[in-house]
Amino acid sequence: MPEFDYDLITIGAGSGGVRASRVSAQMGARVAVVEESRVGGTCVIRGCVPKKLLVYAGHFGDDMEDAAGYGWTVPEPTFDWPTLIGAKDKEIERLNGIYKRILSENKVDLLEGRGVLIDRHTVAVGDKTYTAANILIATGGWPSMPDVPGIEHVISSNEALDLKQLPNKIVIVGAGYIAVEFAGIFNALGVEVTMVLRADTVLRGFDEDLRVTLAAEMEKRGICLQTESVVRSIEPQGDGYSIRLAGGDIIETDLVMYATGRRPKTDGIGLEEVDVEMTDKGVIVVDEYSRTSVDNIWAVGDVTDRANLTPVAIAEGMALANTLFNDKPTAVDHSNIPTAVFSSPPLGTVGLTEDEARAEYDEVDVYVSRFKPMKFMLSGRDEQTFMKLIVDCQTDRVVGCHMMGLDAPEIAQGLGVALKCGATKAQFDATVGIHPSAAEEFVTMRDKRPPHEGG
Repeated sequence: MPEFDYDLITIGAGSGGVRASRVSAQMGARVAVVEESRVGGTCVIRGCVPKKLLVYAGHFGDDMEDAAGYGWTVPEPTFDWPTLIGAKDKEIERLNGIYKRILSENKVDLLEGRGVLIDRHTVAVGDKTYTAANILIATGGWPSMPDVPGIEHVISSNEALDLKQLPNKIVIVGAGYIAVEFAGIFNALGVEVTMVLRADTVLRGFDEDLRVTLAAEMEKRGICLQTESVVRSIEPQGDGYSIRLAGGDIIETDLVMYATGRRPKTDGIGLEEVDVEMTDKGVIVVDEYSRTSVDNIWAVGDVTDRANLTPVAIAEGMALANTLFNDKPTAVDHSNIPTAVFSSPPLGTVGLTEDEARAEYDEVDVYVSRFKPMKFMLSGRDEQTFMKLIVDCQTDRVVGCHMMGLDAPEIAQGLGVALKCGATKAQFDATVGIHPSAAEEFVTMRDKRPPHEGG
């Protein structure tokens, strides 16, 4: 009789947990997944998938405006938010069903309820307990709210995806990619948007040129950036809210959304009781193979705060299955991960920022291009595309690619392959471009930016 009920119990049925569980089961392991909500996790249920559907909804408004320049006569459009949310919900339910079927078809048991560690080999789900040789923590993250008077009145990105109706005005507090993306969504759907951010501009950690250029485009679209500002309190006022900033300024709005960060969802699942090492922010400490301080307990995805992206969690889950059940210890390379921000206009980036490259290499060359997208030549839309290449002078290797503009996320995916292969600027130059396209600009940039120039 087996010593344990399962070879692997995974707590959390998000992208990383499902991938690790499914592949482990395909390798012959006995696997169960514990989930207290819907299967699919942040990305499928309340993150990148529903959010991008809303981004698409906003783009249709731009497209109808632009159509006139191409000879189309478009009646005055109207938009119905409940129709969009109903269609989005239907698609999320479909995906939830697909994820459940994936588990079932691979003979992974789904244990519905909250999983709590009793000891290093035992997980309680409701009033039942289950044992496993290995336990994987893949519980993801959750919006984090600061301690501000009136914070109970705000929504997070979770609730923003399920609003019953659109507000006329919204204040979004935060400057990261979630704040930027939702600012673009609401603005495109006709909402008056104000962003309140501590920093001097959006997207801390991204390349400085991208940050400044995107902020300018957002302001062109009518998004108000209240920079270097801090919220002191939020109070109900009539049918809306009054926000007081440090310095005394007051903003009145219909709705307040906070997007000031996310925290690993590690509270109350027994990690402390079994001595799994965590930081003071609840991040699970793991080695390169995703093993925690307890040698049979593992963690992947946002709970480890390595690179909080769905494809990274999936890669970590796949690597874990190989490590545990395929006799092939596998570590995920977290360098040169392509990243997109589905802002308006969108960003695509891979590799080092200019500041990071200058800190790492003795000398770097920077190539920059700005132009109006061909699509807008006839429509007249005032929007720029921005591209940037960063090259290590000593090796000629391209170490950073950054873009803002139409199709930037799609283009960045291909550039990610190039950087993973160690492509040089000479190889970029030797590549024939596709004309006419925006992407060809990455292989036709020849003029270096003088060292003193920036932004």
